[in-house]
Amino acid sequence: MLACLQPLTKADVGPRPHGVEKKADTKISSLLGYWQPQPGLLMADFWPDRWDMMQSVAGLAKRAGSVTSGALVAAALLLPACAQAQAQNGLSNLFGGIFSGSNPAPAQAPPGPGGAQTGAQPWSGEDGASGHPLMTAAAIREAAGNFNNCVAGMWPDAARRGITQENFQSFTAGLAPDLRIMDLMDSQPEFTKSIWDYLDILVNDNRLAKGREVLAKYKAQFDATERATGVDRYIIASIWGIESNYSTQMGDRSVLQSTATLACIGRRQAYFKDEFLSALEILNRGDLRPEQMRGSWAGAFGPTQFMPTAFKRFAVDGDGDGRRDVVDNPTDLIASTANNLKKDGWQAGQTWGFEVVVPQGFNYMQADRAKAMPIAQWEKLGLKRPTGQPFPHPAEKAYLLAPAGAQGPGFLMLQNYRVIMKYNPAEAYALAIGHFADRLRGGAPFVQPWPRQERELSRTERLELQQLLAQRGFYKGTPDGQFGGQTREALRNFQASIGVPADGFASSDVLERLRGR
Repeated sequence: MLACLQPLTKADVGPRPHGVEKKADTKISSLLGYWQPQPGLLMADFWPDRWDMMQSVAGLAKRAGSVTSGALVAAALLLPACAQAQAQNGLSNLFGGIFSGSNPAPAQAPPGPGGAQTGAQPWSGEDGASGHPLMTAAAIREAAGNFNNCVAGMWPDAARRGITQENFQSFTAGLAPDLRIMDLMDSQPEFTKSIWDYLDILVNDNRLAKGREVLAKYKAQFDATERATGVDRYIIASIWGIESNYSTQMGDRSVLQSTATLACIGRRQAYFKDEFLSALEILNRGDLRPEQMRGSWAGAFGPTQFMPTAFKRFAVDGDGDGRRDVVDNPTDLIASTANNLKKDGWQAGQTWGFEVVVPQGFNYMQADRAKAMPIAQWEKLGLKRPTGQPFPHPAEKAYLLAPAGAQGPGFLMLQNYRVIMKYNPAEAYALAIGHFADRLRGGAPFVQPWPRQERELSRTERLELQQLLAQRGFYKGTPDGQFGGQTREALRNFQASIGVPADGFASSDVLERLRGR
């Protein structure tokens, strides 16, 4: 959802929240799309490791294609090689020139009614980094050569969805594949940024000021939506700000062209076929015009980065004009984003979580999404708020998140944090949304310091760390340099075996210990 923060796009990152195998180039997705967060912060609890994550691209894909403003900027800063901030937002422009190949790259096709952009950076002509057989250069070229037949072959499915033949022909006429998306889909940057850098980029004074302006300008709409749904206005405003920097960075790729490309070429064809057909349904119904449906490379569009399938599921006509316009109509946008959160389980009157101080000697094996328990029980284990304030509802269940390990702050996460993760299944994203919302509400920055002296491991070092864990019998997966829940568990078990806090944080010190130094 974040335009530039989305290295993996919602489609590549999350569980399928809004009709996508989850937000891919989505909201912060963009930023997240090209930004590879600290081990375990990017849907670590959803996928054992990278391959499973890629298989479940649904989550971020729901907003898939999100490389919005906030995310976009973050992506650019978080990833030196952030090829395209949230593909769905303008961030993509910040990441041009990342890929190059020895093979001559085909020129981009001319734009058609779907709004395909011109002058886009060409495909590198190289095999995808994922190693998937459908991502080899030869497979991509073969599929591209059959693109027109592939699109035409989807007419029977479109007809079953009520799309008229006239509209199908009109909306698909002139569509050509955007092969640059193949590079963006399989990007594996060598260097990454930390969660504290990510938060610094997303939660800043300028965005806060703009957010407060938006809250004041659309107060009536926020009032009505909050009364109708119970969803916190500050969370909605936070998503809007982080996904697209308040509609200033929503991405400029044609949603039709992007989803058609991904439906016919590459490793996620079945998933994106649904997105493409859903995009056609939106146009056929008249909710939006083709020129409005521009976004990330994964197909996420609008200020809060809806994937087409998510739009179908959650978009509402907030002002009764007969259209669900989540792009240019603030009333529909606010109401639809709230409806999304409500249907995902938002608890009215509840916050998302609390910053907590974790005591020395704490057993970090308990820091697990699956180990939720009443806050009162966490208090008995020594956890407390850094300000000394009491927890308002000790009976509420929460789980402990320690994104920077024992050296950084801890967080007790409630049900609404899980709901935010359905919107975009990345822990760092959900933490940024919750914190930004609190700041918009007038809250203070986090109290405890982050371990800023720590550096992020490079992809080469992450691969080595997994290989060393495997050699010692802790890691059972296939080393790929991408960290997920399986890597985190292996790290914890190794740390426990050498008598250090088993927090699962992949530091340079842990790597040195694995090396035997």
